Amino acid sequence: MRDSNHTGRIIRTLNAAIPMLHNPLLLNVLTPDAFAPYGSVITSAGRDGREINAGTTLRVDMPEPDILREGGRPSLSVFRALAGALPFEMKMMERHRVGSQTFVPMMGTPFVVLVALGADRPDMSTLKAFLANGSCGITLAPDVWHHPLLALAAGDFVVLERKGPQVDCEVVDMPAGVWVAQGV
Repeated sequence: MRDSNHTGRIIRTLNAAIPMLHNPLLLNVLTPDAFAPYGSVITSAGRDGREINAGTTLRVDMPEPDILREGGRPSLSVFRALAGALPFEMKMMERHRVGSQTFVPMMGTPFVVLVALGADRPDMSTLKAFLANGSCGITLAPDVWHHPLLALAAGDFVVLERKGPQVDCEVVDMPAGVWVAQGV
């Protein structure tokens, strides 16, 4: 562990244990099937719904977030993202072991979702980069390593996450040279 500006977070430096990528990580199209190992895509596209409100609305239910474990409760906020750009060097990843985290762009803002699986650290063989075009959101499953929000334009995001009695954020530094490049 080390001191960090990530106040209240568990920080582990794992640079020596995470292998470098020798090629840029290319963006993939964000689809529910491709993203399934990491969480779910929040979209009504391709999903059936049911009429409500005297037929003026179609309700399409999404997978429920996992935010109530270990005394957790919902925390709803707006993250105001600054514009990022590609190519981008990934310097850290984080995970929330006890709860999911949902991001939904409010203004059609495109964003990049960097995710990996791994028990003690991100498993580089599972590292993926997805381009969310701003027409959908994502829910990261508990225990999924991910990069913090990386918007490709300035914009607001609704974020639903777990708030509880203990801090639920573990952060690791990534080795230098892990780049995300345009793809799709």
